[in-house]
Amino acid sequence: MTVAVVALTAAGCGESSTSAGSSDETGKYTGKGIGLAYDIGGKGDQSFNDAAYSGFEKADAEFKMGGRDIEPQDGESDADKVQRITQLAQAGYDPVIGVGYIYAPAIKEVSVKFPDTTFGIIDDEQVVAKNVADLVFHEEQASYLAGVAAAKATKKNHIGFIGGVDIPLIHKFEAGFVQGAKSISPDIEIESQYLTETAQEGGFASPDKGKDAASGQIEAGADVLYHAAGLSGQGVISEAASKKIWAIGVDSDQYSQQALAQYKDYILGSALKNVGGAVYDLAKSVHEGKPLSGVQRGDLKSGGVGFADTNPKYKAMTDVVAAVDKAKQEIIDGTVTVNTK
Repeated sequence: MTVAVVALTAAGCGESSTSAGSSDETGKYTGKGIGLAYDIGGKGDQSFNDAAYSGFEKADAEFKMGGRDIEPQDGESDADKVQRITQLAQAGYDPVIGVGYIYAPAIKEVSVKFPDTTFGIIDDEQVVAKNVADLVFHEEQASYLAGVAAAKATKKNHIGFIGGVDIPLIHKFEAGFVQGAKSISPDIEIESQYLTETAQEGGFASPDKGKDAASGQIEAGADVLYHAAGLSGQGVISEAASKKIWAIGVDSDQYSQQALAQYKDYILGSALKNVGGAVYDLAKSVHEGKPLSGVQRGDLKSGGVGFADTNPKYKAMTDVVAAVDKAKQEIIDGTVTVNTK
């Protein structure tokens, strides 16, 4: 058996890697480590991509898998994504995971060429293959809780939603948020805005666009803003904090993110999507020789989605907490079904 010494090293522009891989006589894990290809915004977005990296780190810590994570480049094509996924698979990384639906075409094309490698695609379930795991979530359930929290916390009965890109995935966030808010206050006023029509226009990677949208919604009267906008959400949060109103984060527990520490007093909570857990579970399954495949969907019942309650100010708002807890139980029990459109 060969055992690698794990060490984080630079691996060129936008990349990092850990030495990894072990092979043994029992046929257990023989890959080179996890191959992780980031979505737009890259590592450091304090949201979606960082959530994926947390799963990479956990698997590395527990199984000494190591691996390599690679950033996207500005203005890249689908062919660039195919090349990146191919590069990881050719190098022996297993599993190879595309962080975000934008990798679906690349995963579909490359997975056929490497049938002995397990691939994962986050936020897409269109790729159907024996060696592909579709890692998806009931985002609308977490967003429903965000809507309940927003409707209970607003002083003006006026809140806002800011989506990064106008696509069906983000429509799920909006649908859940609106339904949750209206379950508390049917006549609540809700501002809604999408930053761009396509991801290539920077909707998930432009804090300035998030800041401008937040400024407009605050001017219109909203006093709680929920974003589903990746890196752009940092602009939403900073603007909300500057105007001393509540922001609700997404994907990661944004209250606890170091890069957002100066704004945390104004982060009411975050609609969580356990992307890190999905990455970890897939890596673990490959390490144990029983790779997951097909649709793997996280929901409130499984802990795949949730609402972060880290902020002590949130915990002190007992009526808000009680309403969110009640809504969570109703969804788990099936007495409430959350809209996806």
